[in-house]
Amino acid sequence: MEVSEKIRTVMRSRRRTKFATALLLLTPLAATAQISLSSAVDLAEKNSTSVRGALASVQKATAALAETKDAYIPNFVLGISPGYAYGFPLGYPSFFNANATSLVLSWSQKDYMRAARTALNAANFSLKDAQQQTELDVALAYVQLDSDLKELEALQQQSSYAETLVQLEQDRVNAGVDSKMTGLESELTAAQVNQKRAQLENDAEAMRQKLAHLTGLPATGFTSVSTSIPPAPSFGTMGTAPQPSPSDNAGVSAAYSNAKSKWFTAFGDDKQNYRPLAVFGAQYSLFEKTPGYTEYFPHFQYNNVELGVQLTFPLFDATRRAKARESNADALHAQADADAARDVLDEQTSTMRGNLRELAAQQRVAQIQSQIAQEQLKSVDTQIASGTGLPNAPGVPPTQAQKAHIEERQYYADMLEANLALIKVELNLLKASGQIDAWVRSSLK
Repeated sequence: MEVSEKIRTVMRSRRRTKFATALLLLTPLAATAQISLSSAVDLAEKNSTSVRGALASVQKATAALAETKDAYIPNFVLGISPGYAYGFPLGYPSFFNANATSLVLSWSQKDYMRAARTALNAANFSLKDAQQQTELDVALAYVQLDSDLKELEALQQQSSYAETLVQLEQDRVNAGVDSKMTGLESELTAAQVNQKRAQLENDAEAMRQKLAHLTGLPATGFTSVSTSIPPAPSFGTMGTAPQPSPSDNAGVSAAYSNAKSKWFTAFGDDKQNYRPLAVFGAQYSLFEKTPGYTEYFPHFQYNNVELGVQLTFPLFDATRRAKARESNADALHAQADADAARDVLDEQTSTMRGNLRELAAQQRVAQIQSQIAQEQLKSVDTQIASGTGLPNAPGVPPTQAQKAHIEERQYYADMLEANLALIKVELNLLKASGQIDAWVRSSLK
């Protein structure tokens, strides 16, 4: 697909998205409270300022490439110069003229065309990188909001158990069964649950605000759809984690394409010296018979045409030589920037691959602890319902059941946090390897 067709497709998609967004904003909030991950990504890509800026850069690079090619196409300029002359004519007595010029031969122009074409590739890579970064931003905020909402639900249940525990402990303290310290410990547990709940509510609201800014939708009532989140990538160990190459990462590819474009420009500027330049020119003039012209031009005629090719040989031009050195320095700088971007990608990827192993181990520990807490809760519930099964054994106090419920919900929340920490690193690795879009779109399958 040609670049212009891509741009038209994106612009049509933006108009459709704006219309759809307007309809969403006009509908009741209850109907817009939930939005899938893929829909949020689509809206964010149309609403993103970085994507819009990158798209404008693609349009600019497309026009710059056409400009280098159009140098070989003759231009056409019309002019009119009515006036009056007195004495000896100071110029051509032209009333109307038409001019056409074009480039015929230039040792530098092919390099400039290559530079413009490579710059367009760099702009397309930058656009892709901006789109992928937007997808990553939305995905990270979306999965964090989803995790926060699940954890808040667990904390709501935990808070209910904690309040019941406080009441039971207070009754036991008043009855002299437990000490006041035990009652204070139960109150501390309830206070810690409420503190954690307040932190999560603030974090969830921050994620809603971020998603609202990304998508252009209202933040109030923004709720995730858990089923729209694809399964987490299976990067459990260093051996299975991807090792992105520079060609996989759009940002690094854009940096190297930009450096390549700078080199072509430097080659072209260097060829401006010691090489001939040929320019075609054509001119038609309609002379006017102003009084006095026929006296000085005995062979005066109205219609005049001139065709020709101008050849220039730049034997010495200090300005052009300095320009060539400047372009070469720009190319060296761009090459260094590209190499630095590659090194940063390698370092970040190495760090994330190392973190994956640790986070996967933490996730496994959290999963096992949650399973153990569930089994312990089942055991406590069974003992309360049918007793311990041992003769003369004391019964299970009701406070123990509440503590088991609180502990089970706490380990469940810890497992959610471990899952979130792992998937954040995995999504960043997907972005680094250029696979984030495929992961987001996999939910549509």
